[in-house]
Amino acid sequence: MQETDSILQKVAAAEPCVWFSPNLRPAKEALAAIPYTRTNVRDAAERLARFAPYIERCFPETAADGGLIESPLTEIPHMAALLRETEALCLPGRMFLKRDSDLAVAGSVKARGGIYEVLKHAETLALKEGVLHTTDDYAVLAEPQCKAFFNRYEIAVGSTGNLGLSIGIMSAALGFRVTVHMSSDARQWKKDLLRSKGVRVMEYAGDYSEAVRQGRALSDADPMSYFVDDENSVDLFMGYAVAAERLQGQLSAKGIPVDAEHPLFVYLPCGVGGAPGGITFGLKLVYGDNVHVFYVEPVQCPCMLLGLATGLNSKICVQDVGLTGKTHADGLAVGRPSGFVGSVVRALVSGEFTIEDYRLYDLMRALLNTEGIFIEPSACACLPGPAMLAAAPGMDAYLTAHRLSGRMDNAAHVLWATGGRLVPKEIRNEYIKTRLK
Repeated sequence: MQETDSILQKVAAAEPCVWFSPNLRPAKEALAAIPYTRTNVRDAAERLARFAPYIERCFPETAADGGLIESPLTEIPHMAALLRETEALCLPGRMFLKRDSDLAVAGSVKARGGIYEVLKHAETLALKEGVLHTTDDYAVLAEPQCKAFFNRYEIAVGSTGNLGLSIGIMSAALGFRVTVHMSSDARQWKKDLLRSKGVRVMEYAGDYSEAVRQGRALSDADPMSYFVDDENSVDLFMGYAVAAERLQGQLSAKGIPVDAEHPLFVYLPCGVGGAPGGITFGLKLVYGDNVHVFYVEPVQCPCMLLGLATGLNSKICVQDVGLTGKTHADGLAVGRPSGFVGSVVRALVSGEFTIEDYRLYDLMRALLNTEGIFIEPSACACLPGPAMLAAAPGMDAYLTAHRLSGRMDNAAHVLWATGGRLVPKEIRNEYIKTRLK
């Protein structure tokens, strides 16, 4: 309790901190208490495979992967060397960038859950009305008569940016009428891109939670409208969870084992919690206790840390402890966490750390200079994970408790880059020039 109180004091003071969760349980025990299983994830993977012909037809950039929307896993030895040179401490092991920043169609991790939920909803409608059969080649959904069918329906979502892009782009491609309710934190270029795709964008002066609240109310009033609920959606969650087995295949292809002697550490930027939550669930199904998952949030809006550390989940928001909820990391600008995700991952997540905004831009430039890879500022939150953990007062105890002492030289660190591909060139240049300190 004293450790939790100390962390909460640092959180309220907007100080960077590392929190090791006392709620972490053995994976087998934790997963047994969750009402979802590997079958749910397999169902999502099979649905994505059915849609692959359609995706390949409508989005030719996915042809190399046969219509599957997947990102590369890239080792970043030069960035790792820089971190080890500039940080006081850094965990040993090899560092990899999971480049969901380069995912086709939507250019962010939201291309997983967001696009999956749209596809599942489209399949449900089409099967119900006899427009589609599961034995069909789903490429038929690109035909004008199918687009006309979907145009009878609306899809709506509340977003700070990237989820709106994934929902908007895929929904519009299928033919749905689409409305994205965007908070004040959303970047203008994301609103402009959505409008260029024929998406209706409604802007709000309030934060993410306000955009979701109003968007849900408007959607609920229209029987032909379907609201994608980032805070409570099981479908979004399962779409994200599919990433785990795909990562397993990529690590295996690179000859990277994950077992008791070769631990895997994964670092995930976190907003409301849907994407990191689903990925965490999938990773624990695949790797059990051999994977250690940490979330990272901006110092002014660490909503998931607050929810997990206090046990209050969505019953607490960052403003309750005096924080502003304002951050340059627009994709992470969420003041209240998902209660659904918090309850599912409570015993699966190893911990969290928080980061100051100015570091996001410095890390973005460092990755670009060392590896020639651009990711947007909010995605850079994951990059200092191995260094922040190494310097954390509780890390030695964590290593001892999980029998990792003496095994970290064999570790693999996966830094999950969550967005960047669709950032316009002029905005990239603006980011590169931005210095906050």
